[in-house]
Amino acid sequence: MPALFVLLIAICVYMLTIDGISEGLKYYLVPDFDKLSFSTVAGAVSQLFYSLSIAMGITIAYGSYMRKQDNIEKSAYTVALTDTTVAFLSGLMIVPAFVLFSSGGDMTSGFGLLFTTMPQVFGTMPGGEVVGIAFFLLAMFAALTSSIALMEAVVAVLKDHWHMSRVRACVIVSVGILILGLLSCLGFGPLESIAPFGMSFLEFFDFITNSVMMPIVAFITCILIGYVVKSRYVIDEVESSGCEFKIKAIYPYMIKYICPVILVIILVVGILGGMGIYTI
Repeated sequence: MPALFVLLIAICVYMLTIDGISEGLKYYLVPDFDKLSFSTVAGAVSQLFYSLSIAMGITIAYGSYMRKQDNIEKSAYTVALTDTTVAFLSGLMIVPAFVLFSSGGDMTSGFGLLFTTMPQVFGTMPGGEVVGIAFFLLAMFAALTSSIALMEAVVAVLKDHWHMSRVRACVIVSVGILILGLLSCLGFGPLESIAPFGMSFLEFFDFITNSVMMPIVAFITCILIGYVVKSRYVIDEVESSGCEFKIKAIYPYMIKYICPVILVIILVVGILGGMGIYTI
């Protein structure tokens, strides 16, 4: 991951040297408030779930292996700051290049930006073949680490509640991942004619997890912590390292009132937007 971060910075620096990139930089950095809408904001907030790995098991898996002396609040701030920095650099790497090489094409989200735009960038770069191989190899490892964390959350449940061995639990989860992964792959081939809600399997899985399941799980988590377990439990856990929880005064109100309302809005807008009903 540190190697990928360094390479990301290097590519961004190179991007600034490409002739004609200024228009792309303007497109990326200068806000156009005429295109700002409620659904855009809700979509951006929804993207935070995917970006920060909230309500999908990764933070639970990593958190369960933290040491008692680790500062949980500081770690949360570090994750948020690092994620924002990487997101900004990723946009700086891809968006201006897309504007430069797309010849006026529409800006679309998804994996296509990474796998169609970046090869064009590497094609203009001295030693681009080597840099491109290194970049996609490191990106693969980055995806693998997230997959391992996601898998660990499910494996731990099978071990603890179903008393399975780690090997058996890993095999069962791996088979499930393979089956679902094949649907995503075949959705661009033999199963292309099958389009749930007009989406490919990959788009459908992205929609159902990012816009539906994660907000629901996050909402249930807020209810669990705010009203069942009580927020005092989390506050005590954060301060068990000996560090003061600096936002403990507002945390109970956030988890009980503000976050659930925001999550319901994100869920409703996400579902309606994904189905093409609400686009305002």
